[in-house]
Amino acid sequence: MKLTDIITGPQMAAPRITIYGGAGVGKSTFAASAPKAVFLCTEDGAGIIGVDRFPLLDTYDAFVAAIDTLTNEDHEFRTVVIDSLDWLEPVVWQKVCDIHGFKSIEDPGYGKGYIFAVELWRDLLARIEVLRKQKNMAVIMIAHSAIRKYEAPDQDAYDRFELKLHKKSADLVSEHSDIIGYCDYRTMMKESDAGFGRTRTRAVGTGERVLRTGAQPAFIAKSRYPIPAELPLEWSALMAAITSKGEKK
Repeated sequence: MKLTDIITGPQMAAPRITIYGGAGVGKSTFAASAPKAVFLCTEDGAGIIGVDRFPLLDTYDAFVAAIDTLTNEDHEFRTVVIDSLDWLEPVVWQKVCDIHGFKSIEDPGYGKGYIFAVELWRDLLARIEVLRKQKNMAVIMIAHSAIRKYEAPDQDAYDRFELKLHKKSADLVSEHSDIIGYCDYRTMMKESDAGFGRTRTRAVGTGERVLRTGAQPAFIAKSRYPIPAELPLEWSALMAAITSKGEKK
């Protein structure tokens, strides 16, 4: 290694994006608008929006084979979409059971099955990373949301939206991702007359879909890019924000 090998300035690589949220908020539609996207589907539904996709990948080996096909064969796809992570997780668990002869992921006890599962998740993410680098493909991973209690050491526990994955798997995916975006509907507070001189405040949905990339107590989110904490849930809006500012150091 020499001083001439030192790299200066930001380098823009294909992003690794994980988005999550409730059913029907527009996660798959967002991903489908990415350039030349191909879906690796572990659940039915992508056919409704007519995207390019592999047949349903309901085994670990089939999912790995699809990744390897994209890595090793010539194609013009520029974005790979995993839809969805929480439907992929039972597939990973089944592979763990097949390898070790377990009846279920809970069979070995003391959370050991989930530790084995993390190793398979590492393998999958490593394969996806090879694909991303060799083909310069953006990666979008989709998950549903779950409400879970968060227990911070310095304050009272509270509920928040998180990835609908086992904690160990969710932590690994979060570390791997450049962006964790929570997909939601924008709401506004509206006051109305409650009678007897009182007012009542309630949340009213606007129908506008947003991508939240700045963490809040109500949900997890992050971005390695210096982008706004809230954007329209549109691929073009996200890419405009990323490319106009560059990557965080």
